[in-house]
Amino acid sequence: MTEDRSKPGVDDIRELTADELQAIEEEFDPELRFRVLVWPLTLISAAILFLLSCYHFYTAGFGIPQATVHRGFHLGVTLLVVFLSFSAFGRKEMGHGWRSPFGLPLLDWVLAIAGIVSALYVPWIYSELAFRVGNPLPIDVAMGTILIVVLLEAVRRSMGWPLPVIAILFIAYAYFGKSMPGILVHPGASWSNIVNHLYLTSQGIYGTALGVIATYVFHFVLFGVMATRIGLGQLFIDIASALAGRYAGGPAKVSVLSSALLGSISGSSIANTVTTGALTIPAMIRIGYPRHFAAAVEAAASTGGQITPPVMGAVAFLMIEYLGVPLTTILTAALVPAFMHFFGVLVQVHLEARRLGLRGLSAAELPNAWKVLKAGWLSVVPLVILVAVLLSGRTPFAAAFWSISACIVVLSIQQIRAGGLMDGLKGTAHGIWEGFILGAKQSLSVTAAAALVGVVIGVVTLTGVGFKIAYMVTSIAQGWATSLHETLAFLPFEVMTVPSLTLLFTLILTAVVCILMGCGIPTTANYIIMVAVAAPILGMLGVQQMVAHYFVFYYGVLADVTPPVAMAAYAGAGIAGANAFKAGNTAFRLSMGKALVPFVFAFQPALLIVTDGFTWQAFALAFSGATLGIWILASAVSSWLFAPLYWFERLVLVFAALLLVAPNLTASVIGLLLVVPIALRQLLPKWRGGAAA
Repeated sequence: MTEDRSKPGVDDIRELTADELQAIEEEFDPELRFRVLVWPLTLISAAILFLLSCYHFYTAGFGIPQATVHRGFHLGVTLLVVFLSFSAFGRKEMGHGWRSPFGLPLLDWVLAIAGIVSALYVPWIYSELAFRVGNPLPIDVAMGTILIVVLLEAVRRSMGWPLPVIAILFIAYAYFGKSMPGILVHPGASWSNIVNHLYLTSQGIYGTALGVIATYVFHFVLFGVMATRIGLGQLFIDIASALAGRYAGGPAKVSVLSSALLGSISGSSIANTVTTGALTIPAMIRIGYPRHFAAAVEAAASTGGQITPPVMGAVAFLMIEYLGVPLTTILTAALVPAFMHFFGVLVQVHLEARRLGLRGLSAAELPNAWKVLKAGWLSVVPLVILVAVLLSGRTPFAAAFWSISACIVVLSIQQIRAGGLMDGLKGTAHGIWEGFILGAKQSLSVTAAAALVGVVIGVVTLTGVGFKIAYMVTSIAQGWATSLHETLAFLPFEVMTVPSLTLLFTLILTAVVCILMGCGIPTTANYIIMVAVAAPILGMLGVQQMVAHYFVFYYGVLADVTPPVAMAAYAGAGIAGANAFKAGNTAFRLSMGKALVPFVFAFQPALLIVTDGFTWQAFALAFSGATLGIWILASAVSSWLFAPLYWFERLVLVFAALLLVAPNLTASVIGLLLVVPIALRQLLPKWRGGAAA
């Protein structure tokens, strides 16, 4: 706490300007580090982005072209704009002279043109592909090689080194298969065969990942941008303030609730942290929260946007393709994990407020809920339409089309009300222009990453390495399980069977890999890679597909608040003026409770509601156990239940929390019995004091 107070005083904390917030967002999110273009490139780039959004808006409503043509066009235009928008080394300034026509280096011009030509080449020869796959021409190999190189550089510029390095390692594995050790050895593939598989088939670059981005995700990113433009994000923040601000530690609870609401339309952890944190972090500091804790609360809550229906970033739509189930099934399964995420943060926020004796906000500091809804109810209409169309069984892109259309109508009404007919129409046109450009801009990095992840997935299908890794991991886990089971053989009862212990150790190993992978690559890319590698592992142990997908997804999301690369926490620290690493560690602590949840639904799939063998009895046991377990673990970490805890009581509560989340009634009862004496020790003096009074 002294570290935080050594910063500018609590009374000096101020809300940052829009430019300062943008600078923080760009600092911690490489996907937003766009360089400043000069005339006429500014107009050219903006026009291309606007037309790209128009194309996707049209196809969402009136039909999508043949898959490879659609994906190739989207990728080609994206690569063109990536090399206009991102400099080689992150600098914003432009070049000069003949080596930099219109301020853009010659190399960038070459890469931009090479990217669009090589990406459009496959759609161009699509009618001949049936005769070329497996026997590529030299021109096919050349074009495929160019696209792979361009993709590596595009992702490096827009996201950094980790994902390109992973892709290069996988390509090297495919090529040098004969030199690999032990079980990893395979016959190897020639460069021609590698390019053929990655470039000319639907198993690589033009595969499911790119298809989902081009077919679903772009539309929902555009919807999120347009919904924010009509004031839906601000409405959510105001409603959260009105509902939660008055309670102990009010601004922190506002942070959690507003992040949950904003997460329904935005899947970006860093963007959510900056958007809501601009208001909630200064307010938290003013009432007495340490700076690093305020930053951590906002970051931990904001990561939930990626698992909050109905948008959920890109992963929900990837699950549609991988699992072959309707979007409504995916969204239903996400409800409980999303609730547990925000509940876990909210409990720790409440306990910390009690421990520090923090107040809520006064009525004068809070907006009036009725006035907020009366003024801004119109901006909720597009979200209602989105959910209604999804629930009706229509396609996700149809839902996006109608909800974006509703955003445009609402924007028109708002502008005409504010400035009259002519000025209102001008304002509407300007809002659509800026919203469509920003929506397309925010899709650039994820499109390039999805295409490059296709390279990784292509190598997995080409070499079968996923099943080899699955065999290695399950063998290690089974060895550990057998050893532990033999060690505990002296006990008069069986704690867990060998198969259950094998699954537990496999889940732990998978969770660690998910978090480590997530430290360097975005959640969507992490999910795609881990599903290709981890899903076979969990499938071998009898875990349902839906459960396996949600397990790796949930832990990939936690990477955004896991040091040493907790980018969401670092963005929050930038707003709070706090130590970034301390904020990251605290954000991870705030996430510890909900880190138990994936293990609960792995052993008891009923928690996801739509899994096979669902019963309400199993759901009730798993839900109540997980809820109590999160609360008890949060108490142990915060050193506060109903009053301060002794150190040995905290250890008992940790053990009790683990028993409570176990999907076993006996274990849950034992865990609850361990909590009761500690709770009574703290509550009895209060009850006696109240009776005496």
